[in-house]
Amino acid sequence: MTLRYPSPLRPGDRVGVTSPSSGVPEALRARLEVAVSDIRARGYEVVVGTCMDGSGHVSASAAERASEFMSMMTDPTVKAIVPPWGGETAIDLIPLLDWDRLREAEPTWVVGFSDMSTLMTPLTLLTGTATLHGNNLMDTPYRVPEGLLSWFDIVAAPPGRSFTQTPPGRHRTVGYDDYATFPDVREYTLDARGGWTRLDGAGDVEAEGRLIGGCVDVLCNVTGTPYLDMPGFARDMAPEGLLVYVEVCDSDAFTVCRNLHGMKLAGFFEGANAVLVGRTAAPDSPSLTQHEAVLDALGSLNVPIVADVECGHVPPYMPIVNGAYGRVVHAAGRSELTQTLR
Repeated sequence: MTLRYPSPLRPGDRVGVTSPSSGVPEALRARLEVAVSDIRARGYEVVVGTCMDGSGHVSASAAERASEFMSMMTDPTVKAIVPPWGGETAIDLIPLLDWDRLREAEPTWVVGFSDMSTLMTPLTLLTGTATLHGNNLMDTPYRVPEGLLSWFDIVAAPPGRSFTQTPPGRHRTVGYDDYATFPDVREYTLDARGGWTRLDGAGDVEAEGRLIGGCVDVLCNVTGTPYLDMPGFARDMAPEGLLVYVEVCDSDAFTVCRNLHGMKLAGFFEGANAVLVGRTAAPDSPSLTQHEAVLDALGSLNVPIVADVECGHVPPYMPIVNGAYGRVVHAAGRSELTQTLR
């Protein structure tokens, strides 16, 4: 199996919108329309699926969600799939997907984060198709801060292209925007300053490897199964080693510590040349902070661990391509992640 990059999006291409996990409540449909209009304004056609109901924690039955996702993934006219956001239980789709068909189909960009990691990371590991851990659809209308890229910039890039992102030095600490009241909000409230943090010691960090990772809260439930064979991916697809990134949604530090220990035991970090950890607003626990939880679980890897990267649930967002070749630098006055689509 070789790594496959989906074709770059071009004006007139079709973008599919479906909710493999949670749908959109009626009160937030105006924001959905704003986001869809944003895609259309860039010259793409948008196809909105039927699995969009937001009255419960999932948009439709598992069978319906799997069928719609498969339909879009195997439709050669759909060049990208972007969900409104993540959710809670996309894991129920995994045994319902036809992985052989996905492996044989023309690759399609899948964009998202949070619960979408449950599908995107296995897609890259099992089919060799690059996936894009980045903004969800509802985040798309926001202006991208200087130093970062939009998912649009990446999915339109030709194979072989390199792009470098740098932290803007500002992030959000106060909740989320009220889409029901302000559906057209386009500016992030970035009320705090701060950059990346090395957790495992002092000194500059320079590391390279194939990028792979996702959300700890959901991937911990798949690690060690045939759907998330990280040791096999490292062996077969990344002889140069991996840059593994992880991020936490809302689990407290005790839970994060246990989950990361379990993922390490299952081989999730095998082959890692460095670990990138997303900034999180999840709570600390008595006697254990989020940073300490990461170090407790992963310190024995003896590789650089860089935290507070913009790849988690705290805006703004740094899109990362699962499967791209990455180079991370973290030094005095310079932090950057370069990704090459090769």
